Amino acid sequence: MNELRDEELYRKVLQKDQEALSTLYSRYEKLIYSFVFKMTGDRTITEEVIQEVFIKIWRKHAPYEESKGKFSSWLLTMTRNMALDLIRKRNKVETYAYDERDDQRQEENTPEDHIEWKEKRHVVQEAISELKPDQQKVVELFYFQGETQQHIADQTGIPLGTIKGRIRLALKHIRKSLEQKGGIQDE
Repeated sequence: MNELRDEELYRKVLQKDQEALSTLYSRYEKLIYSFVFKMTGDRTITEEVIQEVFIKIWRKHAPYEESKGKFSSWLLTMTRNMALDLIRKRNKVETYAYDERDDQRQEENTPEDHIEWKEKRHVVQEAISELKPDQQKVVELFYFQGETQQHIADQTGIPLGTIKGRIRLALKHIRKSLEQKGGIQDE
């Protein structure tokens, strides 16, 4: 099943094929983990987002349309949106101080977790650093600062289509870099 393209696996998941879901999970779990952890810095939120993304796919609450772009781009966009929603939701609900959250975060992370995260973060940062400066900027604004594509276009004076193109190209280059480094498998 590993040789199937993402789109084929997705169609199988829609037919409730658990093995296809497992293959997609194995293919993208590390990338999503690195991506969300860089956004949040919180292991608990990161794990929750990963779980929610794949539950959403399994329950058909996240329709993917091949004609609108690559599966990996769609998956990262959905992941980004879910992470931002969860962060906003948590910020409204949290009642304890920042220092208490820091203490809990340190207790949750083992030394092995810390080393594993550093390795994953390094691979993602290296892939991003290989991008052209204009692509790095839009990736930072869109994925890690939560800005909308329209807001980036308005703030930079760059046409919206160009912003979308830069994000698409950046994701393509990041994905290729991660594939070469063993971060994710080919589609």
